Amino acid sequence: MNKTERGIMSSLLVVVAVTYVLVSRAECHTSTTPTPLNSCKAFSTCDSCIQNPKCLWCMTNDTCTDYPVSYILPPPAVCKLSQARWGVCWVNFEALIIAMAVLGGTIIISIAVCCCCCCCCKKRQSGPDRDEERFVRRREEIRQRADERKVERKVRHDDIRKKYGLVPDSDHPYSKFENE
Repeated sequence: MNKTERGIMSSLLVVVAVTYVLVSRAECHTSTTPTPLNSCKAFSTCDSCIQNPKCLWCMTNDTCTDYPVSYILPPPAVCKLSQARWGVCWVNFEALIIAMAVLGGTIIISIAVCCCCCCCCKKRQSGPDRDEERFVRRREEIRQRADERKVERKVRHDDIRKKYGLVPDSDHPYSKFENE
């Protein structure tokens, strides 16, 4: 497992852990008695307020209010993001937004790096093959030229030997006489 894969795995584990913590605190309650419309105002502590997923705890005035479902994040008129709590008391919306943005950015960057690495690895794998072929071709050309020069030298040397009668089966007048 390389560094990027380990980074992606650790990022995914953090996302799963944060999601588990947030979801585990918001339990599903079934009760036989209907809850009144203004039930959030009845809670006086953060722990009791966040038990109900429809409620939002504001630390500035220590009140439990209905979560503004028409907005994704509570507007500043209801409670400042740094003071709003939902799901767990120890994480405010501001820290949650920053953490999720960093985590999301890390995941996106990790995926982009993995894609780039995969593309570069494919290019690197095909690159040395082309270089290897070029070197093999060049070595073959050099060897062929060397063989051609060797044949030319042999022909020249044979001509010189014939000229001076050093070749035994030659019919040249200056060839060596055989002793009988």
